[in-house]
Amino acid sequence: MNREIAGTAIIFLKGYKVIPTRQFGNTGHESSSVIFGAAALWNETQYDSDKLLEILINYGVNHIDVAPRYGEAEVRVGVWMKEHRKRFFLATKTDNRTYQGAKEDFFRSLDRLQTDYVDLIQLHSLTNPDDWQTCFGPKGALEALIEFKNQGLAKFIGVTGHGWIAPAMHRWSLEKFNFDSILMPWSWHASNFRNYKEEFNKTAKICEKRKIAIQTIKGIARGPWAAGVKPNRSTWYQPFEDENVIKNCIHWILNRKNIFLNSVGDINLVPLVLKAAQNFETCPSEATMQNIDQSIGTASIFGI
Repeated sequence: MNREIAGTAIIFLKGYKVIPTRQFGNTGHESSSVIFGAAALWNETQYDSDKLLEILINYGVNHIDVAPRYGEAEVRVGVWMKEHRKRFFLATKTDNRTYQGAKEDFFRSLDRLQTDYVDLIQLHSLTNPDDWQTCFGPKGALEALIEFKNQGLAKFIGVTGHGWIAPAMHRWSLEKFNFDSILMPWSWHASNFRNYKEEFNKTAKICEKRKIAIQTIKGIARGPWAAGVKPNRSTWYQPFEDENVIKNCIHWILNRKNIFLNSVGDINLVPLVLKAAQNFETCPSEATMQNIDQSIGTASIFGI
């Protein structure tokens, strides 16, 4: 059975198989290896969001990552929380760098999410050194997050980052505070981009030693939208769309047992990511990934 969502066909797949779970760092929670990145709900109706919820539940997805800057996503997820709060490990973020700003963000998020606590509150996209100084300084955002945790409003604290500098900035952050989770880009292309693999592995090694959860993003990013091309997806980058290519990309990522994949910011591609994750068997060969790169083409979405 097909249903039109956001102008393109989304398939309600038969024969669901629950996605395997992994220990989410030191939290004690067994999270689905694919976390639902709720940026996909940015500009979606509640009706279409609820249809996607059915798919998430059928695949056993039990972890949602959302943020105030994701349009109406917190509102859409909030409707789900009225009935399904205990089903999901719920994470949100703040991109405000001051104590007061983060506090205002957080309580607005609780209201929009229709909950009195979150499982994980994260400093959002913390890769700018000046922002970093503000966050960790007096009356910085981190003080607010620690306060939320002490008050039982958030169970755990994390930090996220976008761009090639994310792993290095996370090492700065981990020197200052014992975060429960981090988030940074990871894909086959990323692993072959200059010295990014080395930087990623340095940070991952610290996390593995300290049992800090590692979330990854941009797993099916192909490259930036070409000039003059009208985007047909809600992602800010051009994603892979072929089901077999997506499968290989997801399997390559999930072959690394100690990381998680945050899905994709397009409601129509989420089911293909989940389908790939449920059928994970072996890691595709290097030749397979090179063939994708050579036949379809990949490029940096973060510039040079």
